[in-house]
Amino acid sequence: MRDELLRQAIGLAQKARALGEMPFGSLLAAPDGTVLVEDWNTVLSGDDISAHPELKLARWAAQNLDAVTAAETTMYTSCQPCGMCTGAIERSGLGRVVFALSTDQLNELKPARPAATFALEGPGLLDEARVPFEGYYSS
Repeated sequence: MRDELLRQAIGLAQKARALGEMPFGSLLAAPDGTVLVEDWNTVLSGDDISAHPELKLARWAAQNLDAVTAAETTMYTSCQPCGMCTGAIERSGLGRVVFALSTDQLNELKPARPAATFALEGPGLLDEARVPFEGYYSS
């Protein structure tokens, strides 16, 4: 069943590419293998840099599944989720992710290009910044 569901995710990636999108596809499956929802990358057509299928499915799970069901659900995806998607998957409560292509393997397929750089500064104003969080996580 694992390989069949991974093949479906790869098929969604192929569909995305045929539609002129970036070739990424994902699906959510119940423990018995029933596909609950599937999607593919729509970054280009949606003009939305966050329209990764993993993020869209994590959002769907958070909105449509209770915590117990989400924890029993597996995401099958054509490629290892990026950092943005990993954070969303974690917050959605999904229990497992199975991917076909690792990030390192994907990077081997991409042309070499300079790494994006930006300045990241912090932490700052610790005493002020911590006020909204004090007590929030300890209920």
